[in-house]
Amino acid sequence: MKSNSIPKNVARRTFNETKVDDGFFVLTFQNEKDKSVTLEREIDSQFIQFHFCLKGSCMFQFNNGSYTLNIQEETSLLLYNPQRDLPIHLDVNSKSWLVSILISIKKFHGLFSQEADYITFLSDDNKDKKYYKDGTITPSMSIVLNQLINYNLNSSIKNLYFKGKAYELLSLYFNKNEDANIEQCPFLVDETNVIKIRKAKDIIISRMAEPPSLQELAEEIDLSLKKLKEGFKQIYGDSVFSFLFDYKMEVARKLLESGTHNVNEVGLKVGYSTSSHFIAAFKKKYGTTPKKYLMSLS
Repeated sequence: MKSNSIPKNVARRTFNETKVDDGFFVLTFQNEKDKSVTLEREIDSQFIQFHFCLKGSCMFQFNNGSYTLNIQEETSLLLYNPQRDLPIHLDVNSKSWLVSILISIKKFHGLFSQEADYITFLSDDNKDKKYYKDGTITPSMSIVLNQLINYNLNSSIKNLYFKGKAYELLSLYFNKNEDANIEQCPFLVDETNVIKIRKAKDIIISRMAEPPSLQELAEEIDLSLKKLKEGFKQIYGDSVFSFLFDYKMEVARKLLESGTHNVNEVGLKVGYSTSSHFIAAFKKKYGTTPKKYLMSLS
């Protein structure tokens, strides 16, 4: 099989597939049924697979079910084995959403040729070894994934849009800041500071509707304003209020999906005194209004 082609689905259910480039595909699937469904797809050994479960859960089966890998809500799974094909046999549970990126190793290596030592499985020592990694979907990744799932723009720009979002998703996945290694951050060698920064995160989340100012937050955790800003950025890959903004939008999105609150109530719960301000914020993050977002789900 050619490296830039993937055989058609042989599944009982099929992905929505978008080819964004040679050797580069975006697959999406939403199981809104009341029972699990099975997806099957042939993929050869020249492809790296990135799977993201936004909602619900899924289970990968390998070697005719001899072993399995679970992927839970808001987690990701990277799969690569240059020694053998890793076809998708995936049981998708009820009310589960999945986005997958398939990219040939040749194309992927071209993206990170200057970062081979950083991307572990691209190093010369590992290039012929199988590799898998599970991870957590960050708020910024979740935004991109939801934009792919809920695409509602003109069909003529779909490939271009998906290509841009797929590259954005990969860049966020490999973002060093969002998966910060404490040992690599001199400021964070002090475990006391790490505890204080995490406390700051807990404070703004618990009081997201009326968060303290940065100065008030710094005083509450007994850390200088400068160290609060630097430390938060190093651990969470974002500024305090940018992180909080993403978090609030995620909470709002889930509240809307639950159907238990209207748009005004959701806005108030995440700290917006007027619905117009909430709608503007939601649109800035998700590219659509809360009402249109809900319509896209139904």
